Amino acid sequence: MTVIETRAPAPAQVVGADVAAAVAAAEQMLVALGVDTQVEHLRRTAERMVLSYGEMLTPTPFEATDFLNEAKHQGFVIVQDVAFAAICAHHLLPFVGSATVGYLPGARLLGLSKLARLVEHATRGVQVQENVTQQIADGLQRVVPDHGGIGVFVEAEHLCMTLRGAKARGASTVTSTWRGALERDATLRSEFLSVAGRRSRP
Repeated sequence: MTVIETRAPAPAQVVGADVAAAVAAAEQMLVALGVDTQVEHLRRTAERMVLSYGEMLTPTPFEATDFLNEAKHQGFVIVQDVAFAAICAHHLLPFVGSATVGYLPGARLLGLSKLARLVEHATRGVQVQENVTQQIADGLQRVVPDHGGIGVFVEAEHLCMTLRGAKARGASTVTSTWRGALERDATLRSEFLSVAGRRSRP
């Protein structure tokens, strides 16, 4: 059994070494924007804001376990529609969506829940969707190096685009990446997308 582990930093390491200073800065920003933080239900908003960002920006611990492919399974292993929420690096607003992750196994299989955990791990921190997609594939490639191919696609709504700016309500962004045989073989990619129920996706 192979084990790969990363440790999550404390929230204070993500939002700043001094949480009190971060709360004070958040308070100043709210006041500068015209928010009356002395109203009863706003008195702790700056603190809640810092703690919320600290939680969303902190990478979750990830431990990957793999097992012998005793049945010599040769078909796709795909986990669909893993929900996530991430913070956009450009506006610090959430983008929310789901990821579908799969691979063709070799001699070993990855624990199924670990595919979902990999998505959770990759979507923490300030992020760009294109980077998230690549990081999920990179992480899967590290923990299952003996694979016949890897496919990842991510679909998300970016609040920076749907609530402000273009105000493109209902718009979603789709990104995908392929590794190994799936990168080289268009027929295999089509089969992957069909199995995953994404016939119209890239």
